[in-house]
Amino acid sequence: MTRSLAANTIIALKNMVKVLPTLLLAGFVSTAGASVISYDDPWEKTNRAIFSFNDKLDTYALKPVAKGYDTVTPKPIQQLVSNFFSNLGEFRNTANALFQLKGTEALASVGRFGINSTMGMLGLVDVATPLGIEQKYEDFGLTLAHWGTPSGPYVVLPILGSRTLRSGVGTLPDSMMNLQGQINPERDQWTARGVDIVNTRSSLLSAEDLIVGDRYTFIRDAYLQRREYMITGQLPEDDF
Repeated sequence: MTRSLAANTIIALKNMVKVLPTLLLAGFVSTAGASVISYDDPWEKTNRAIFSFNDKLDTYALKPVAKGYDTVTPKPIQQLVSNFFSNLGEFRNTANALFQLKGTEALASVGRFGINSTMGMLGLVDVATPLGIEQKYEDFGLTLAHWGTPSGPYVVLPILGSRTLRSGVGTLPDSMMNLQGQINPERDQWTARGVDIVNTRSSLLSAEDLIVGDRYTFIRDAYLQRREYMITGQLPEDDF
């Protein structure tokens, strides 16, 4: 029971951290005179309460560990770690590209995995990108959007963080396509998950300086605009 709870917590923390890269796309948010998109957030009061809980969990648990890791781990080593786990994500990218009938993208993801897993020393070095094979991120939430599933309202989940109902549903299939779950023995699997979480959080420490105004609104808008961009390929007219 304890191991299961710890395992689920690690997965949840990783999903929460994934939300933070969206802040990188919102670095030029204007606080005066910008038009405002009205987002579907009917559960804002509850969402804010859960957001506050998640924020405190990050502030007092994950962030201090990430700062220590960032201090003692050279940036080139952090990049190698990022490359390794990004390479494992190519299986998810491939599967969801196939679900969307995007054959070219699926082949690109398979090619990236093969090249980086061999020439790139088990994915530690990204050899594929300089060769012109760009990474095409896909997840099951994007697959649902591709087939016309409505996004539903914005929701903040305990520990998991920002979601729409659609992307929240996609979390489970994506977790089943995570190659980290194939690492044996189980102890090494959870060690790998922990390293991935801390390394990812460390890489996002500087991104927090981009936050302006109300943290909840900023992160909500950044997340939703980022997801919309991933679906349509078009930047929003406001804020960016």
